[in-house]
Formats: sequence, C-alpha cells, structure tokens
Amino acid sequence: MVWHTCSEVEWLRSDTLVPYAQAVETMEARNTAIQRGEACEAIWLLEHPPVYTAGTSADPAELINPQFEVVKTARGGRYTYHGPGQRVGYPMLNLAAPNRGKDVRCYVHAIENWVIATLADFGVEAWSVEGRVGIWTRDIDAREAKIGAIGVRVRRWVTMHGFSVNLAPDLSHFGGIVPCGIAEFGVTSLERLGKSVSAKEWDEALLARGPGFFEALARAGNKSCTS
Repeated sequence: MVWHTCSEVEWLRSDTLVPYAQAVETMEARNTAIQRGEACEAIWLLEHPPVYTAGTSADPAELINPQFEVVKTARGGRYTYHGPGQRVGYPMLNLAAPNRGKDVRCYVHAIENWVIATLADFGVEAWSVEGRVGIWTRDIDAREAKIGAIGVRVRRWVTMHGFSVNLAPDLSHFGGIVPCGIAEFGVTSLERLGKSVSAKEWDEALLARGPGFFEALARAGNKSCTS
C-alpha cells in the first residue's frame, strides 16, 4: 500500500488484489472514523479477486451463472462484477463538509465527469446517460457499451463504495450476470479498444484529474452541479 497526501485527503493505492469483504470492512471502519473526526477523508484505488456483488436493488433473475463468489453489499445498484484488470475507486469523503456540497446527486455527477475526463486522457471518448447508470463509450463494433460502473453508499453523509473502470479484465466474466440490470448493452474495456493502460498509469491520470473532481464538489456546495 502506498499513501499519497493531497491537502486533507489521503490517497491509498493497493498493488495486490484485495478481497472484496476485506475492502468493505476497511471502508466501513474508515467511514465511522471520518464521521467521528478521527481520520481524514480518503480515496482508495485497488482491484479485487473475481467476485459478483449484489447491490440493494439486485434482482436474482439477473444472476445468470454464479461462477464466482456472490457478495451482498449495501451500495446502491444491482449486480456488478469485479476482478483483476478492473480498477476500482472507493472515495470516503464527508459530503457534509463546507466544500463538499451535501448533495448525493451532485457527488455522483462529479464522479462521472472525473472518470470521463480521465478516459479522455487515454484517447477514449466516454459519456454518461440520464437514467442509465455507468460510464459509456463506443465499442469496436460501433455499438454503445459500458466501460465503467458507479455504485455508492452514503452513511451519515460520509461516502463509501464508488466506481470501477475496465482496464483489461476478462470480459467473459461479465457473462455471469446482467451488469447493473442493463441487458441490451455490452461491456468493453480499454484493452478491447486498443489502449494498453496499466493500473499505475490509470491511477496517476486519475490523481492528476483529482482537482477537477474536488472543484465540482465545491460547486455543489454552491448549489451548482454543472461541469
């Protein structure tokens, strides 16, 4: 684990696979400590061993082939796959702070724009779609496909869970579920789009785009979610 300090936010990067249950336990402990003023806010970048996670809206009919462990989780959303080659970001931030906005919708919008801007740095045009959770791009067959997922939980205005981006995962593993309950669209990755991006390269690009993310949260504090 390597720590980076950016003002009052600690950046944590894990280079080895972190079991999902262990990550949730760590997030919950940090969430409580932030609520109590005993720890700084943090953003954790990591990867998990193969796992399917079931959000609070998960429909059992969308679990097609549970070839990996299935873990129920308190984040919003439906079924999601995590595994090697997919980079996950877990912001643990206090949205009740003066510069954070106390607005969950604006927080999710800021995450979307953060990921979209970072993908653009690698030459991938991406976008969000109203009413369709996730980050979308044009696949190699010219069809729209999901390249990133978002699922957050906010407890006493402190955030947990977050987002994931497909760098180079085994895309066949998504076949065990209907990702995020959206059956009519496929899943893609930077690798499939011809972009070779390491976890380190992704993390550094995301970190470089971090100020824009926090500026968006500050705008939310001024009652504006515009990008």
